[in-house]
Amino acid sequence: MEIINNFKTAKILRNTLIVLIGSILLALSSKFKIPFYPVPMTMQTFVVLLLGVAFGWKIALATICLYLFEGAIGLPVFSGTPEKGIGLTYMFGPTAGYLLGFLVAAYLAGIFNYDDIFRKSIFYFFLNYIKLLFCVSFIYFFGLVWLGTLIGWDKPIFDLGAKPFLLAESFKLLILSLIAGKVFKLRNLSW
Repeated sequence: MEIINNFKTAKILRNTLIVLIGSILLALSSKFKIPFYPVPMTMQTFVVLLLGVAFGWKIALATICLYLFEGAIGLPVFSGTPEKGIGLTYMFGPTAGYLLGFLVAAYLAGIFNYDDIFRKSIFYFFLNYIKLLFCVSFIYFFGLVWLGTLIGWDKPIFDLGAKPFLLAESFKLLILSLIAGKVFKLRNLSW
């Protein structure tokens, strides 16, 4: 019985550590801007999907929730903070829909299975890409809906809230599609 309790305790500690490190990684990914065309890119959506792929939906959602909580209490974890505000003021600004979309995308990325394209064929690369594209589309869907509600539907919502980021997003999805099968194996680790 003691062995079972030790195993459960170790698993809880491991998962807690993954969530903490994941929230730090998510915060860091929002701060570093990589030169890209037409706008600099962050790796934030990449990390959101990576968490789901690597650790499944439960840990991914816990990580995103911790990240959002950190932002809500005023820690400068979001892109553009503290310059553009902090806390709930920032969270309910133009990026609120995207932040909500993180939860949906992480959940969806966490429920799919991913194939190792290096052991199979190029078909599995495209299959992984389509799954990840489906997941990330919810970030943009919720982001655009919120943005349209906030600034008005008479504005070019798609041009403002999605179009500048699509090329960078495609690049990130290509990278993640290549490694998804390898990263997916992290879910099966049992300590």
